[in-house]
Amino acid sequence: MSDNFLDRREIGRTGLVTGRIGIGSTFDASTAVIESAFDRGVNYLYWGTVRQPDFAKAIRNLSKQHRDELILTIQSYSSDPGTIEAEVEEALASGGIENVDFLLLGNHAEPPHAGYYEVFEKMRDKGTVRFLSLSSHNRPMLPTLLEAHAKGETPIDILMLRYNPVHRGAEKDVFPYVPEAGGPFITTYTSTRWGHLVDPAKMPEGEVPVSGRDCYRYALSHPAVDMVTAGPANAAQMDQALEALEKGPLDADERERLERIGAYLYSQYAPQYPDQGDAEDVAAGIAKGQE
Repeated sequence: MSDNFLDRREIGRTGLVTGRIGIGSTFDASTAVIESAFDRGVNYLYWGTVRQPDFAKAIRNLSKQHRDELILTIQSYSSDPGTIEAEVEEALASGGIENVDFLLLGNHAEPPHAGYYEVFEKMRDKGTVRFLSLSSHNRPMLPTLLEAHAKGETPIDILMLRYNPVHRGAEKDVFPYVPEAGGPFITTYTSTRWGHLVDPAKMPEGEVPVSGRDCYRYALSHPAVDMVTAGPANAAQMDQALEALEKGPLDADERERLERIGAYLYSQYAPQYPDQGDAEDVAAGIAKGQE
């Protein structure tokens, strides 16, 4: 694939095409920030864990003229598929929109059972959602879904997982199993490791913090990663993400520095939400995981 981060990519076999940066709603960037990012090429909007009203307003405003260009995702953490349809209908009503492109099944440690697929198919037939995606903290499980997708046994077209210079377990657990073409589409998140990588107080002695821009470049530089989902809180953070697209891939020295800092952070600061598989990680190829 092209190493030009400004090139756009198709999501699996959906026919939908997106930029390499998407935006999640959790950290409450303003409506103006989201709309400005769309003008700069961001068309994947993930109304996910925290459904901020400013994000909803941006979706509503942009959908009036640009719905066909947008890729909209709503997440459900429900452990009962029977509740998902009502949850999505409520979100659509509060967002003032009629449908979304993706239903995202959030934080699944196991492959979804048939009940999830049934409710997805019901909603798809009604026109409420079009496609299915899934996020997971169980990296070792994800190759099972990649294999199922290759066999046509699952409708999941996007897999969402954590990846950054501190948490590199996907390099052994997931990325080797990602096909070169045909999907599923891989998107990553937590690029700054909850801000640790950009925090001067958490750096090893003699190191300056990593820029947000380079955190995004790090993930996008891996050939298995199609898109990074950013969680900007303001215009400056959104700019950092978009500057990553313009700057392009990291060189070898830049990558080595980020991984050196990542190994230090991995050994010093336990994660808020560990991934399954972390116990066997080798952070940044240097230090045994301490999680």
